[in-house]
Formats: sequence, structure tokens, C-alpha cells
Amino acid sequence: MKLLPEHIAAAENCIRSFFERDHSGHDWDHIQRVRRTALFLCKEEGCSDELAVDLIALLHDAGDDKLYSSEEEAHRALQTVLQEIQLDDEYQTFILEAIHCISYSGGCTQKQIPIEAAIVRDADRLDAMGAIGIARAFTYGGAIGSKFYDESIQVRHELTKEAYRTEESTVINHFYEKLLKLKDLMLTDSGKKAANHRHKYMEEFVKQFLKEWGDPHETADSGKH
Repeated sequence: MKLLPEHIAAAENCIRSFFERDHSGHDWDHIQRVRRTALFLCKEEGCSDELAVDLIALLHDAGDDKLYSSEEEAHRALQTVLQEIQLDDEYQTFILEAIHCISYSGGCTQKQIPIEAAIVRDADRLDAMGAIGIARAFTYGGAIGSKFYDESIQVRHELTKEAYRTEESTVINHFYEKLLKLKDLMLTDSGKKAANHRHKYMEEFVKQFLKEWGDPHETADSGKH
């Protein structure tokens, strides 16, 4: 089928109210940033199907199970949107597979990912990096009741999806467990380039955070020189 601007508008109408109520860092503003970044990467990568990229970016969190009470509810929510915007079965399958590839726990390899999904995946991960990524990490940590940091809680180096969602951790641990790994997981050349600066910014933030946590007087004194 041919994707039309009307499909994009219909999808926006279906999901906007839900995401405007979110306070976990996966809100409507996040979706809009991912869309803008994805369309920028689309041009940089020479991808011609801007409408597909836009729709995938728009819906990339519509079936995210951490925003719903269960995986089944999340799947139904996404299926409902795809049906309401009147995509045919073949295109629904394409969108579903693309969204699955975007998830951090999706398990797709680079060779399996169509360019449209790779672009949105990079755009979504860029929004988890840099200054915005830091803000979102603490927002999400607050939403699920995580501490900023706790020296007694160790960084987890091997994580299942269930452990990632259910075991106790901290926001700072989250940088080591996920956010500082994103730079090396970028798929597009333009995504890799954009990730470098954001990665360095996060590294400096974590370094400064831990310095202040351990010896705030040292930081205060150094600022006077």
C-alpha cells in the first residue's frame, strides 16, 4: 500500500492523548524529538521513504510494555492503532517488525533491520543520550522509585529483560548498564556521528556526579580557583 500523510495524522490522533499523560520520560515530547531526529537522519542517510520513517518514529513506543500493565495490553494497544489508521495486513506487519527492532531488548541484528527501522532506532537511542538522556534517566528513575545512586547496589553486567525491569538498581547504574553502551550500538553513519558528542557529555556527567557524591567539598573548593 502507499502510505499517505493522512495515515500519519490519524496515528497522531490515536496516540497523542495517551502520551501527553506520561511522566516517565516517554511522553509526547519524546516522540516528537525522535520524529525530528529520525527525519534528519533519513535525509542524511539518503532514505527516500520519509513517511514510513515518520510513522515508525511516531508509533515506536505505542506498544512498549513498560508503559502498560502487561505485554498483552501493550500489544493490543499497538494493534488497535494500526487498525484504526487503516493499514493493510502487509504494512501492519512491516510496522510491527520495525518497532520490534527498535526496542533495546528486541534482539535484532544490523543485517535484519530495514533502513527505516535502523534510522528510527538510532534516533530513539540518541534521545536516551546527552543532556536530554540524562534528564530522561532521572525522570524515569523517579517514576519507578529508583535511587539516584547507592554504593551498595552493584552494576549488573549481564541482564535479562525481566531482571532489567524488576531488579533493584539506581539511575547512575543505568548509565553503565545501558546508556553508555548506546554509542557502540548505532547503526547509521549519521547516527554514529551524532552519538559521539552525547556520549562524551554523559561520561563527564557521571564522572562529576560520582566526584560530588564522594567528596562535595573538593568540588566546591575547585570551583573557587
